[in-house]
Amino acid sequence: MKPDDPLLQILACPLDKGPLHLVVPDGPDGPDGAEAAAEALYNPRLHRRYPIVDGIPQLLPASGEQVSDDEHEELLGRMAP
Repeated sequence: MKPDDPLLQILACPLDKGPLHLVVPDGPDGPDGAEAAAEALYNPRLHRRYPIVDGIPQLLPASGEQVSDDEHEELLGRMAP
C-alpha cells in the first residue's frame, strides 16, 4: 500500500471508527521476520496496529494488536507523512 492510496482516506478503525495511519517498514525485516518492521495500519488513539497481509488490510477487531508505549513511540516515527 502506498501513502497516497485513496483507500487510506476511507479506511477506519473497527473499534473507534477514527482514521488509521499507514506505518511504513523501517528497513528489511529482521532475521526472524520481525513483524514490527512490516507494513501496517495504526490507530495512535487506541495504540492498536492492524497488519497488511499481501496488500490487504486486516481490519477485524480481533486482527488488531495492542502495542506497548515504547512501540507506540516507534510507530509514530514510522508513520507515513
